[in-house]
Amino acid sequence: MAFECNKERADGGLRASSAWSLVYDDYRPEQEGLREALCTLGSGYFATRGASPDAVADAVHYPGTYIAGGYNRLTSQVADREVENEDLVNMPNWLPLTFRVDDGDWFSIDANELLSFRQELDLRCGLLRRDFRLRDSQGRITRWQERRIVSMAHPNQAALCVELVAENWSGELTVRSGLDGSVTNDNVARYRDLEGRHLETVEAKKSSGDCVLLRCRTRQSLLGIAQAARTRLYRGEIEVDAERETHVLEDQIMDDIRISMEVEQPIRIEKLVAMYSSRDRAISEPGLAALRTLECAGSFDDDQLAPHVLAWKRLWQACDIAVDDSAGPETELKLRLHTFHLLQTASAHSVDLDVGIPARGWHGEAYRGHIFWDELFIFPFLNLRIPMLTRALLRYRHRRLGEARRAAAESGFRGAMYPWQSGSDGREETQRVHLNPESGRWLPDNSQRQRHINSAIAYNIWQYHQATNDQEFLHFYGAEMLLEIARFWASAASYDAEIDRYEIKGVMGPDEYHTAYPDTDPEEEGGVDNNAYTNVMAAWVLARAIEVIGILPQGIQSQLRERLGLGDNEIRLWREVSRKLRVPMTPNGIINQFDGYESLEELDWDGYRNRYGDIHRLDRILEAEGDSCNRYKVSKQADVLMLFYLFSAEELGLLFEQLGYPFDHDTIPRNVEYYLARTSHGSTLSQVTHSWVMARSDRCHSWALFQRALDSDIADIQGGTTPEGIHVGAMAGTVDIVQRCYLGIELRGNVLHLDPALPTDVARIRVRIHYRLQTLDVEADHDCLRIGSLACPSTPITLAYRGEHRELAPGEHCEFVLLKPDERNRNENRWNKRPYSKEAR
Repeated sequence: MAFECNKERADGGLRASSAWSLVYDDYRPEQEGLREALCTLGSGYFATRGASPDAVADAVHYPGTYIAGGYNRLTSQVADREVENEDLVNMPNWLPLTFRVDDGDWFSIDANELLSFRQELDLRCGLLRRDFRLRDSQGRITRWQERRIVSMAHPNQAALCVELVAENWSGELTVRSGLDGSVTNDNVARYRDLEGRHLETVEAKKSSGDCVLLRCRTRQSLLGIAQAARTRLYRGEIEVDAERETHVLEDQIMDDIRISMEVEQPIRIEKLVAMYSSRDRAISEPGLAALRTLECAGSFDDDQLAPHVLAWKRLWQACDIAVDDSAGPETELKLRLHTFHLLQTASAHSVDLDVGIPARGWHGEAYRGHIFWDELFIFPFLNLRIPMLTRALLRYRHRRLGEARRAAAESGFRGAMYPWQSGSDGREETQRVHLNPESGRWLPDNSQRQRHINSAIAYNIWQYHQATNDQEFLHFYGAEMLLEIARFWASAASYDAEIDRYEIKGVMGPDEYHTAYPDTDPEEEGGVDNNAYTNVMAAWVLARAIEVIGILPQGIQSQLRERLGLGDNEIRLWREVSRKLRVPMTPNGIINQFDGYESLEELDWDGYRNRYGDIHRLDRILEAEGDSCNRYKVSKQADVLMLFYLFSAEELGLLFEQLGYPFDHDTIPRNVEYYLARTSHGSTLSQVTHSWVMARSDRCHSWALFQRALDSDIADIQGGTTPEGIHVGAMAGTVDIVQRCYLGIELRGNVLHLDPALPTDVARIRVRIHYRLQTLDVEADHDCLRIGSLACPSTPITLAYRGEHRELAPGEHCEFVLLKPDERNRNENRWNKRPYSKEAR
């Protein structure tokens, strides 16, 4: 499927040389931060940005390395107050590799004349290549050909191979290779006033003839880290017996290796690295483990690259997606890039780690590596591809259930209240103040009031159960979390006898712009009342919790209820609250985002676009003007529309019926039109959500939004955020649009529903998914849906297309003839996924 396309792009010199390779044909210093993030390599255990090996952190480069879940907590003085933050730590830099000729200057890519340059990220193999020719101040021309991996076969290992060729000179070549523990957290400009020195060096030493060792630990969490590096030089296949000199500095260790260099006689440098932490399993001590690993590390090609490529081959067999569309290979390339970074953030090597999945991957320091609600956009892909990853990541939440219970109790609630931002131990990591770079002011941060994170976790648990029927997980982990979240929502709801409704007050919705009501102190009277998304999701959680109680085996149910002290009266309260939560609505059918939303002012959108151009971050613009989003009908991203992203029209009809509110066939299009006109798309997730909700009514608009979402990171459409880390939720969300939205996949009532509706520009989609122990090859075009099951020892599953149900046993296949668009419109409202029926859930 790798076909050539030489179409040049304007986004940072990027060129799609095939559907598998991300290529840059020139060197642009101003683009290096973006390219370093997009060319990050990782194993799920650690990741390293795609910086040049000679680079140090400066205004151009940032060679960061991050261990999954490697956090440390520091206190800073900000605006006359002490502020404590927990950060994902920038670990020692293992990349340093440079050279010099005779007694000349050390090579720097920014200090020489580049005659040619090419950088390629090979997604199929997980390999980063960088080839260039340079001319130094003495007129000497040198060719550099680099290959780099972070091993997906051996998660604690990485390798760098560089071939140097002297094109027009000979002389003494000195190669400098080392490990640098002097790094700090400095990737995000707005954090630079905060304390960023997280590491202290314990030991730097020469271990053997060609190995060096660096031991560090974090200053507060006392996480021990050890890196060992082995550097060897080769002529052909023969290792060169070169002169070595080791320099041990305060936080660095460097090996200088000297050999003679002849014209057009290549020298190959192989640098193999092992990294371990003190929390790793099956080791005695990180330094010993790192050195022992290098003893049997072998060579770059045979022992490092070959098994790594094989590991990626297996991943692509499980996770690739094929789209035949009018854009040629570009759509597939971007989808694969997004899948690639998702699998580097969470891989099979993550399963035994106690980690979540951070909003910006392990690719940079934005959001301090914290875990938010992005799982809501990530888990649907993993559920149908590598469900064991979802299980492991949900276990991260279960291990922090005690902290969530503590947080609920401290706020006067029952059950479990999970944090908006989570890190090492599950406490609320949301910063209390944040910097507006537009105004330079530190402002109160109220986003910890986004209690809807709890519903996202409950939704993820239920969707994982629907995809896998993993009874063990539900019995011992999932049910407990779901019931405790339901208990929280019931306790957070207060009864108003005058309207005979329950209300949830003082929250923030997904919109994030509305932190409080106009002319109130956000710190004293923060949040809004009855956010529609929050309340509908709370009602859904309460209903699912009651359902879960009913499906648990009697013994498991009795034990769990006894342990939680969950009696019949409390369950009756849950049922009542689930039917009486308030959802603010206008007489003309608009679901108000929250109480009082309809009274806010309209924003002069055209005026602000004309004045500022980019108005993605209206909150920052308005605050810099002395104004506030709290006064206006504006949204950063989907809020009410998130309901249409998560549920079909059929399910929402049932939910609103449960709550006693009208939900007719015009409710969805009316609300989509209303809120889409009032959204600034200040989050990369916004394009994903809006593309999804438009997919059934306006396929051209949906496809355009989808293509925009594909470019979120590649083109850095947020204006400088991607160099701080990719947006893994948006990346996973785009792949899920193709997988679930355009194929119409829905997991409901122990049935795998499919209802393809491909955009006009797409001729065919092919995916391989896993559903309840079966592996299914799914292919759809505009006429036919074909599903084949691979042979395996499993029971039959039930498939459905528009009410037509079929049983599919392992090894069998089936086809559905798809209705034409005009036939669909005659059979259902354009916003429904299936004909409306009250039996469905």
